[in-house]
Order: sequence, then structure tokens, then C-alpha cells
Amino acid sequence: MDDDDLKEDIDFEPEDYPSRLVDDEAELSDLDAAKAKLKKLRDELAQAKKERQEFLDGWQRCKADAVNQKKEAESMVERASTARVARLIEALIPALDSFDMASLSPSWQTVDATWRAGLEGIKAQLESALESASVVPFGKPGEKYDPTMHDIVQEVDEEGEPGTVARIVRRGWKLGGRILRPAHITMYKLEG
Repeated sequence: MDDDDLKEDIDFEPEDYPSRLVDDEAELSDLDAAKAKLKKLRDELAQAKKERQEFLDGWQRCKADAVNQKKEAESMVERASTARVARLIEALIPALDSFDMASLSPSWQTVDATWRAGLEGIKAQLESALESASVVPFGKPGEKYDPTMHDIVQEVDEEGEPGTVARIVRRGWKLGGRILRPAHITMYKLEG
């Protein structure tokens, strides 16, 4: 090493250190600020994610509610439609009862055969129309008595299996599986 190099090292000025310290402190201050900003951003991100989840949950609940309301509205329309059809059918059934009573009357055989055949054709058309709408009559002699399907108008003390239908007084009617009107029956008297 020559003297000039040594002189340069000796000429070192200590005032340079404080400016370097200030730069280091500024960098540390910037680092702390960056860390604080990063923490703040992470907190904001966590809050945004939480709000997003709340909004998503709320939206999903609203969507599910809308789907359920639509299903309920469709169900209400279906029930109302079924009720209207049932009322119409219930209004037609007495006309069929009248046909049944007329055909069982002793004077039915004295009516002109052509006229009688015409009435029987009308009755068959009505029954066919009802059957196409899943409306069917029920109740036959010999059936086991069922309180959900039969109304007993009389118990008869005749020979027959106790607790079974002896005669049909008025046919019952079903719409699908729903009883529109129970059959009026006479039943063989139960023993005891």
C-alpha cells in the first residue's frame, strides 16, 4: 500500500456516518410502514372475504327462498285446480245417481227401449269422461266394510259374511286416491 492510499483512509470524515444512519433509519421506518400497510391490507382483505361470504350466503338463501316460493305457488295452483275439478265432479255425481235410481225403478222397463238406450248412452259417456279424469266409482256387494270408503245406512240381519257390503245404496267416487264421496251401503250385521 502506498502513502496516498493510507492518506485517503486517514482522511475519512466521520460526518458520513450520521447520514448513513439516517438512511438506515429511513429504510427501517419505510419497512415498518410497509409492514403496517401490509397488515392493514390483509385485515381489509379478510373483512372483504367475510362480507363476500355473507353476501353469498344471503344471495343463496334468497335464491332458495325464491325456488321454494315458486314451488309453493305451483303447488297452490295445482291444489286449486284439483279443488275446482273435484267441485265440478261432485256437482256431476248426483246426475249419475239419478241415472242409477231411474234404472233401478220398476217403471224403467216400461220406458221406450230406444229412449232408454239413449239415456244409458248418455250415462256411459258421463262415466267415461269421469274415468278419463281418474274419477271412478267404487263400492260392490261383498267388499269388506271400510269406514274411510263406506257410510253404513243400514245393517241387515240376512245371510252373508258379517262386516261386508250387502248392497250399494249409492256409489262412492274417488279422484285418484282421494275419496270424493263415500259409498252408502247396507252391511251384513256383525255378530255379537
